[in-house]
Amino acid sequence: MPQHAQNTRVCRDCDGFATAAITTGTRHTDGTRATLQIICPACKGTGTTAPAANLHRIGR
Repeated sequence: MPQHAQNTRVCRDCDGFATAAITTGTRHTDGTRATLQIICPACKGTGTTAPAANLHRIGR
């Protein structure tokens, strides 16, 4: 029997990519780049249209 994937609702604002790392252009003393972690304000970083409190698995 074929297995069907669950149809999760993807956030229309971020298209499922809920976080982004943006470089500031500066470097730390060890040479690594300073980055900012930005989350999608619409889905609050979950990537789906349902709030994080409502995400749970239903079924067997």
